Amino acid sequence: MTGLQIVTDLEAIENDHGVELGLKPSKAKNRKASDYEQFEAGLRQEAARMSEFYEVFYCLENSIRRLVKDTMVEAEGADWWLSSRVHEDRVRKPAQQRHQKEVDSGITPRSFNLIDYTTFGELSQLITDNWDVFDPVFSSKTAVSNITNQLNLLRGPIAHCNPTDELEQDRLNLAVRSWFKLMS
Repeated sequence: MTGLQIVTDLEAIENDHGVELGLKPSKAKNRKASDYEQFEAGLRQEAARMSEFYEVFYCLENSIRRLVKDTMVEAEGADWWLSSRVHEDRVRKPAQQRHQKEVDSGITPRSFNLIDYTTFGELSQLITDNWDVFDPVFSSKTAVSNITNQLNLLRGPIAHCNPTDELEQDRLNLAVRSWFKLMS
């Protein structure tokens, strides 16, 4: 009976926190494989393998956006995006153009926050251009540039649906770990 209570408690933790503790066999992703049978099995397997790296970049890029936004709001207030701290030609204007392109195409805009239209490189630019604000967050401006440059290079094949070599996967894992180690 104690074992059943422990399992029940662990399942509640999984549900409450959105984690898998390995109590049950992992569920297959909610995809209709039959919808994609026209693709070779090997290609589908490669896509499934690469999806893990896409998830890493999705989480990383969005966590960096959140960090930049939160740090800038704290330093400049809610209108930080319109301040002189956001370079007009290198960051603000390209983000606005991407947003407008979505609006003009008739698709649902991904966001109304223009920071969500920044590229990985532009996020890095925001951090290094405003180093006085980010200095307490990171241990080295040069390291931020170096690691974001490396991450941006590693991001290319993943974002453009190309497989990566095992060595590049190791580099990605190391670069992500290095990014988080940079934070003071």
